[in-house]
Amino acid sequence: MDHFSCCTTNKMARTHVVIGFRPCCFFCVMEEKDPCVRKACLELALRDMHMTRDDTELALTLSFIWRFAMADPENPELPSLGVFECMTRLIKKGLEDVEWVMTGQNVYVPYYAVHIIGSYTMKKPEFAVKAVESGVIAPLLELMRGKMSWVEQRVVVRALGHLASYERTFEAVAAYEDEVVRLAMEIATTCVDVVYEEFVSVQEREGTVRYHSELLTRGLGGLEMEDRKAEEWASQLQCWSLHLLNCFAYKERSISLICNKTFLKDLSQMWGGLVNHTSPAGIGLIRILCYSRKGRGHVSGSREIILSLCNLSQSSDDWQYMGIDCLLLLLKDQETRYKVLETSLFYLLDLVELKALNDRQNLGDRITRVLLMDYNIKKGCVYTPKTQKALKELWRVKVERRKRERKLMSDNQENLTETSVLVSLIKQQANQLLCVGDIEGAIKCYNEAISLCPLKLRRKRMILYSDRGECNLLLGLVDAAISDCTRALCLSEPVNSHGKSLWTRSRAYDIKGLSRESLMDCIMFVNGRCFRGKIPYYATQMISKQMEATWLFEEARASRVLPQMILKEKNHFTGLSTITEEPGKKKDGRMMQRKKPDHPLDFD
Repeated sequence: MDHFSCCTTNKMARTHVVIGFRPCCFFCVMEEKDPCVRKACLELALRDMHMTRDDTELALTLSFIWRFAMADPENPELPSLGVFECMTRLIKKGLEDVEWVMTGQNVYVPYYAVHIIGSYTMKKPEFAVKAVESGVIAPLLELMRGKMSWVEQRVVVRALGHLASYERTFEAVAAYEDEVVRLAMEIATTCVDVVYEEFVSVQEREGTVRYHSELLTRGLGGLEMEDRKAEEWASQLQCWSLHLLNCFAYKERSISLICNKTFLKDLSQMWGGLVNHTSPAGIGLIRILCYSRKGRGHVSGSREIILSLCNLSQSSDDWQYMGIDCLLLLLKDQETRYKVLETSLFYLLDLVELKALNDRQNLGDRITRVLLMDYNIKKGCVYTPKTQKALKELWRVKVERRKRERKLMSDNQENLTETSVLVSLIKQQANQLLCVGDIEGAIKCYNEAISLCPLKLRRKRMILYSDRGECNLLLGLVDAAISDCTRALCLSEPVNSHGKSLWTRSRAYDIKGLSRESLMDCIMFVNGRCFRGKIPYYATQMISKQMEATWLFEEARASRVLPQMILKEKNHFTGLSTITEEPGKKKDGRMMQRKKPDHPLDFD
């Protein structure tokens, strides 16, 4: 008899459940139509679940409850009947009884129990309060300390992050503030290396923990699928740890601890990757830190973070606006302005013609105001000559030239047409010079055309900047090419949509070794062009190359392989037996699909 019929075919069985006997099967209880019987059965099942002797049935039951919770996380039925108390008892049993947890399928119990807590608390603060009152925090902390493995830590930081995000339950988590923050920082910093070392790099998969493999793919798919899921889960573990830190930074708690110089340096490289693009990862925490005075002081002192923010502000990454926001917050604070101005100025100058980005209107004007906010007062006396010259040019173009052009065009609209024709003629001359190989001559013509082209003619200016950017790249002027293409992309409609500029900048970023930025531009280039189902070879090559370079485990792989290569070469001269170099993990050159989960911080 199957699960769904064994308890429903016999009315006597239902009666026994009501008067106190244990139900035959949890799955059957979930199929019960009588609300009174269903409630009594569920309450009894949850109360006694930790005494279940069949480890396979227990693991299947928890897996079913988790799926039920994920499908409808706001359903109050199980939370009201004691699901949090049940999960707390199961986690404690797994932590205290080593022999029990290592028996059969019981090893899955702590993982699913924590996952159920996290699923029911991700949307409803009322459920979070119930979870805290049920005593979930203490056993969750035990698992966060590494009592079992990184697999359990992944769902623990997710659950604690939900509990810490609500006003009513934050203090319950903050009671362990110092330890929680330190553990979250440690996990965020080391989790990628741990997953690579303990799972991905193991050549014989028999050497990995079996239940990890089964959890990753539900027993379906081969080694390639397992590695993909391991990359996704490692990224989630890192991002959820950062989200937990966000909850404390948002309340300006543990700022000094979080702003450890070593951690800030690592934080600037935590971006989530294509497998976890819905989480802002490191930039999300940096942005929260920039909202507090103390946080800005620490962030402004990290050169790695400032450079990362500058590169992000010019990229076509989904979180570009966050990079810009962070820089503007630092520049508006007089205590940090002059620490970051020299570095950020020339990146932000390329963005002053931005109109809208992620629903932020007139962003270019906002950037201009921040850059020039004390220019008239101090007349550049605190600036270096280079900075003073750049701000003076910004004032001339964005303030004086705009006023002059508005007056000119309002007096005579024919001037706009005449100027547009003149610019087109100069552009044609530049194109002819480019055709005969006179790149420098072409750049001079583009310079003249840009200086004459009215600010109102945004599309024409976009093309001029894009063409000049290509010329600069041909001459090997990589930074100038990036600057011109960025200006062109700011003028495109919508922002970051001009194909030629994206491809030119992607190549320029590749030359500079900025693999992440190059990858994002190339993906935007491919997605925005109509290639009739066939992506050009040059684009697939670029994507494949940058995906190799930005692979989440690339740094961990390199740090493992390099010592082996050095020892191998050393042994070559000493006559000792060589250590076999670990072959690099083969990653296909596919374009990663940007799949969006229902909740920005919730995955399988």
